[in-house]
This record gives sequence, C-alpha cells and structure tokens, in this order.
Amino acid sequence: MTDPVFPAALKNVRPLRGANVIAVASGKGGVGKTWFSITLSHALTKAGMNTLLFDGDLGLANVDIQLGFSPKNDLGAVINGEVTLAKAAQRFPDTGFDIIAGRSGSGTLAQLPSQRLSGLRNDLLELARSYDRVVMDMGAGVDRTVRTLSGPAGVTLVVTTDEPTSLTDAYAFIKLTHATNPSADLRIVVNMAQSVKDGERTYGTILKACQNFLKYKPALAGIIRRDLKVRDAIRSQTPLLTRSPASDAARDVEAIVQRLLASTR
Repeated sequence: MTDPVFPAALKNVRPLRGANVIAVASGKGGVGKTWFSITLSHALTKAGMNTLLFDGDLGLANVDIQLGFSPKNDLGAVINGEVTLAKAAQRFPDTGFDIIAGRSGSGTLAQLPSQRLSGLRNDLLELARSYDRVVMDMGAGVDRTVRTLSGPAGVTLVVTTDEPTSLTDAYAFIKLTHATNPSADLRIVVNMAQSVKDGERTYGTILKACQNFLKYKPALAGIIRRDLKVRDAIRSQTPLLTRSPASDAARDVEAIVQRLLASTR
C-alpha cells in the first residue's frame, strides 16, 4: 500500500539539496537553540524573506510552547497521515512566518523508520521551494533524525555557549557532520556571551580544536550577547523581536541574518 504522506516515489530518490534551508543544531540541550530558531525566523521575515520554521526536534518539540501557539495541526498529524506537510504549516500572526509544529512529549516520532524519515525530509525539501528560507530547529545531538533531516541543508548553524560541555558537544557534532559530509557549510553561533570579546574567545576555542584535529575551519556566523530580555520574552511566550526589538540579543540576531543573507543570496 502506498503511504499517502510519504509516496513510494519519494522513498528512494536522491535527496534534494535545500540551498534555502537553514538547519539550527547543537551538541547538547540548554544552549538556547529553539529560542534562536524562533528569533532567526522572525528576523528573516522582517528582512523580507517568506519564512517557514520547522520544529524538527521530534518527540521533544517546544517551538509552539515558547510562542504560546496552539496549532490546528502538527507534525504528529502528518506522521499519522491525517494532513500533508503543507497543510500542517500555519501562519503565526504575531511574526508573519509559518510554523510546522512538532508534538511535545511524543517520543514515538523520534522512532520513525528510516524510509519514513527520509520521506519526511524529501517532502520538506519540496515544500521549501515555496519559501525564501526554511529554518529547521533540530534536536540536540547527532542522532539519526538530526543527520537525516539536516543533511541536505544549505547552511547548518551550530549553537554553543562558553560552557565546556557545550563546546565539547558542539565539536563532536561538527566532527561527525564534517566526516559524513565534508562539503557541509557549518557555521558557529556563540550564544549567551558576556561580551563580544568573550564570544570571540569562545569561537576561538572551538575553531582551534577543529583546525588542529579536523583540519577544518567552521566560520563564525555571529555572537549573541547574554540579555535578560531574552528570559523575559520566553517567560511571556512572546517573540523577542516583538517584545524587546531594541535589545542587545535582538540586534545580534538581526546582524546574523544580514550576514547570512549576504552570503547565501
């Protein structure tokens, strides 16, 4: 029987390349990856990009929670064959970008068979043709789900902080991803930096490890300064660029978007 959501014709095709797809990943949780994905999507929209935010943290989804958003359909409905991926995309009115929400607390989504996961990836890349940019908020780590969904991304932004465990795990993510796909465009985002100078030092630490052991030099996508306005925005379930658009962190994310667009147009 042909799966209505993952047609047989898509299961064995060579993966499309998503030049306009931005994967946001991290070696570990707790580095602000989902907040950054939301704010990045908002900043891209403000820059004139028709943007889709895909919550790819299957089983531990929380984009909708951070935004106080109750979608009519989510990724669980797609997996169950109730709606297509395109139908699951819903506009978040406060920001102007579309969201495909995950399903919080549903560990079954993380256990998708490889063919269905590949089908989901191919469907997402087909849907990406309808957008200027697609941001994928990936799960933490380097498991099969993350590797499959983020593999064809045009750019992968690896979020880290200055904590040793965060740096170690970010390096592990870069090492495995670079070994699997040497042509992957990996860029570092240093989050919650005490200052720009501190953020540069953090980037220098991971850059040195990559150069010494991998002979690889990931670029610096940008530095986001520690900002109490971020915590306030998350607590109020309001996007930072709506609640505190002039804050340091908001300006830092917008600067990342400008550099990103300048390098990928």
